[in-house]
Amino acid sequence: MTEDLATADALPGRARRGGRAGKRSGSATFEQPAFRQLVNPFEPTKIVSDDALEAIHEASLRVLRDIGVEVLHDEARAIMKAHGADVRPDTQRVHFDPALILELIVHCPSAFEVHARNPAHNLRMGGRNLIVAEMASAPNCSDADRGRRPGNREDFRNFVKLSQMHNIIQCQGGYPVEPVDIHAGIRHLECLRDIVTLTDKAFHIYSLGKERNLDGIEIARIARGVSREQFANEVSCFTIINTNSPLKLDVPMMEGIIQMARHGQAVIVTPFTLAGAMAPVTIAGAVVQQNAEALAALAFAQMVRKGAPVGYGGFTSNVDMRSGAPAFGTPEYMKAQLLGGQLARRYAIPYRSSNVCAANTVDAQAAYESVFSLWGCVQGGANMIKHAAGWLEGGLCCSYEKMMLDIDLLQMMAEFMAPLDLSEDALAVEAIREVGPGGHFFGSPHTQARYKTAFYAPIISDWRNYENWAQGGSPTSIDHANRLWKERLAIYEPPPMDEGIRDELNDFVERRIREGGAPTDF
Repeated sequence: MTEDLATADALPGRARRGGRAGKRSGSATFEQPAFRQLVNPFEPTKIVSDDALEAIHEASLRVLRDIGVEVLHDEARAIMKAHGADVRPDTQRVHFDPALILELIVHCPSAFEVHARNPAHNLRMGGRNLIVAEMASAPNCSDADRGRRPGNREDFRNFVKLSQMHNIIQCQGGYPVEPVDIHAGIRHLECLRDIVTLTDKAFHIYSLGKERNLDGIEIARIARGVSREQFANEVSCFTIINTNSPLKLDVPMMEGIIQMARHGQAVIVTPFTLAGAMAPVTIAGAVVQQNAEALAALAFAQMVRKGAPVGYGGFTSNVDMRSGAPAFGTPEYMKAQLLGGQLARRYAIPYRSSNVCAANTVDAQAAYESVFSLWGCVQGGANMIKHAAGWLEGGLCCSYEKMMLDIDLLQMMAEFMAPLDLSEDALAVEAIREVGPGGHFFGSPHTQARYKTAFYAPIISDWRNYENWAQGGSPTSIDHANRLWKERLAIYEPPPMDEGIRDELNDFVERRIREGGAPTDF
């Protein structure tokens, strides 16, 4: 913890104070903390005893040994067989001896640096460090003016711009919304070109076939302006590998592990295990399955390249047993978050969780389910929060207003994690002496010297009294969020990019587009 805190304090632009929103009545002024590595100072919550955790671990190993995992990728099965897994010629089912899994898992790094195009935006994954990534992969988007609509390039670019403008969004977690107006074969090329020109932060690439992986890897290398040798030894992008629950590893995901691990880039394995649907109805059983699937894929990454940078992702939640729809921000989701974090720490692997909700609009449900999700991230010791801003409809929609609400929540979370000032001046004994019994601190020099930066000022909350609020048109939180995203987009400026790098990037992307990009089926 000491080393991580020292590292965070040494990063450029380190600031401890929360966002400044100007007047609480909705001023256009928008000030925010400087970009910095977030560090969680709190001990993660142990939701189960060490013995109970060991029982879950042992149950997961029994699943891998006795039931096995179906592996659809031929080369992956060959690699597994070469490393001692039980691979038989007449089936795609692979069984793993517990000793083999444990022997491989010890090679997973406990922490690693994630390098951005702008070195000031480099991040550390692991330890007490926390990385925040915008929402990804929504098929739809929405705002209060135009309503809900399919993803498109204009909205995609707008969300990417908003992520660049807000320091609490520290990296790109994928396409905030899927731009379906770009042909699927070249979508990854156009989207990644947009991401590396409209932002200068680290980013995610999708594992949807070998070509998409290799193109994304090359775009990340070009954007950083480094050699292939240097790139292979420095994490510059990451991918999310979702197992096909229950107990199946499909072709695109396994290809993603192979390509990313071979090139030294981060693989964050995240089973999507919904209790009662794709996993047992009990949270304990669902997490046993989550852990078995995660261990199989994490061990495979180490077969491809020992020491390959990886993350342990948890995405276990429950379903609405009346409809079968996924539910998020629930007590069960939080329990699974804490349990997943405890398992990740047992294996000394960085942990990924998410800020999610099941609400269909930006309302109280969206807010409280997201708050519960964020508490699960903090208490679970997450090192990365995916889908941190914008998530709506269980992941089917990225909302402009929800993004601004989440940015406020995330900034509050960051402020809550900032260490207390316990200096002699902060203890304020002399100020108490000066004011004395029955006095007032509003006008004291101690208050006057600090009032502008003393407390976090939310960007959404409206703290005016009722009369002033009503005179101002009775705006709701959605109204404030709607105004904010428009104001912010109106002043967006792209980060600088070296012209030589821009030319190389465009040459590569245009050549790959002429070649047809990637196949659209597998």
